[in-house]
Amino acid sequence: MHTIIQWLLDTIGSMGYPGIVLLMAMESSIIPVPSELVMPPAGYLAFQGKMNMGVAILCGTFGSLAGAYANYFVSHYLGRPLILKYGKYVLIPPDKFERVEQFFLRHGEISTFIGRLLPVVRHLISIPAGLSGMNHLKFSLYTLAGAGLWCTILTLIGYAIGENQNLIMQYSHQALAMVILFSSVLVAVYVWRQRQRHPH
Repeated sequence: MHTIIQWLLDTIGSMGYPGIVLLMAMESSIIPVPSELVMPPAGYLAFQGKMNMGVAILCGTFGSLAGAYANYFVSHYLGRPLILKYGKYVLIPPDKFERVEQFFLRHGEISTFIGRLLPVVRHLISIPAGLSGMNHLKFSLYTLAGAGLWCTILTLIGYAIGENQNLIMQYSHQALAMVILFSSVLVAVYVWRQRQRHPH
């Protein structure tokens, strides 16, 4: 772990802000680069005065959007035609796909925002968005909001803790637990409001 942290510090330090954009774009697509190992080193470099924390957060956020759009476009232009043509052979017939599509079109905003905050899900949430053809403005805004919040949390952890990799992972896990709790409350409120608007 120490070797990875040091490599990321060296990489981000040498590549600068483009390095953050690249690594977070990779993290946001299907390439397994944990954001917990990218943004805290950027925060530590900001603490050292080698980076501006606000710019680092913006780079991480827009890098996440770039990676998310990579998944979005691949899903929309390659995945969607394949599912419509061959989905019936893998238990995704057109009617089932249409139901999933309609669900995401109705609830894509909350799904995209919360998805950006959760591990594993943040890599995958752009796929149903692309498959359903989610509105680009909404997709961009909610991806930026979720990614921006998560990047800010991780960068602040790195700024406060420094290069102690054990503490970085410990506090990142604690932050993740709080984010999951926040997401659960947000979903509960969203479901309650939806039922109030559309009582059955």
